[in-house]
Amino acid sequence: MAEVLDISLVIPVYNEEESLEELYRWINGVMNKHEFRYELLFVDDGSNDKSWSAITSLVAQDHAVKGIRLSTNYGKSAALSVGFDHAKGSVVFTMDADLQDDPEEIPSMYKMMVEGKYDLLSGWKKSRKDPITKTIPSRFFNWTTRLISGIKLHDFNCGFKAYRADVVKQISIYGEMHRYIPVIAKWSGFNQITEKPVKHHPRKYGVTKFGFERFIRGFLDLLSITFVTKFRKRPMHFFGTLGIISFLGGFAITLWIIGQKLYHQWWLHQVPPRDVVDQPLFFLALVALIIGVQLFLAGFISELITQSSAQSRDYLLREKVGFEVKA
Repeated sequence: MAEVLDISLVIPVYNEEESLEELYRWINGVMNKHEFRYELLFVDDGSNDKSWSAITSLVAQDHAVKGIRLSTNYGKSAALSVGFDHAKGSVVFTMDADLQDDPEEIPSMYKMMVEGKYDLLSGWKKSRKDPITKTIPSRFFNWTTRLISGIKLHDFNCGFKAYRADVVKQISIYGEMHRYIPVIAKWSGFNQITEKPVKHHPRKYGVTKFGFERFIRGFLDLLSITFVTKFRKRPMHFFGTLGIISFLGGFAITLWIIGQKLYHQWWLHQVPPRDVVDQPLFFLALVALIIGVQLFLAGFISELITQSSAQSRDYLLREKVGFEVKA
């Protein structure tokens, strides 16, 4: 019978060879001090430095350490998704590998999760040790996400989080959606979400792996999440509503143009207005009618796709170390 673990720590790794040994020692010291039954899962997201060698060395030292190596650089969301699939702990923690997150916060976060029976506990880097080029855009995205989701968190993108095991087993993340996991969790029915201020340290080794393009991708993913989570089971409600509004708007404009022409020509016996096809409103009505029909059809097609397919969480794994080999 497999041992029941208190904690699984899932740590995505991309070119962090300098920090891994130090991070392991730090985490291991905290876990042993508080006598947690735990596992430490490093997910190498296609690193091109010696990160994988450092992971395999740690696996050889401690049976609690496990390593998963992806075949290429899929991104942080993919690394987290793979780690979630392999996690065995009753509470699953995520943290970054750059030593900016503080493992000393884990015991208090674990206690808060268990006693408060939360689905998700998000870290809040209240005193953030990052350059202004990261903090200002992050504040904007946090404000936007709070507005759209209704979740009162200050720091959606904090990588230091804790989850109940069934949460990470049921949600699906890809693209840049790791920053919106609280939103995905809420719209998947996990409503017990809170936050806790956590320590944040300056980066000790290397440079940040994220550029400005992540904010553009992040905003597009927020729109995707809003649509997918709210309408994934009923896309016709979205497309159909827009289609009906567009169609009725175009139809109303068409009736107005025809009615105006008939009124002037037959009722008032005045010189009729311009021909219907000479009026800009005619083309506006035509476009609205066409868009309405297209959106309506898109709704039907989306319904068919929804019924016949599901979002895949499969990624190509290059190798795994530290896991039990099944007979």
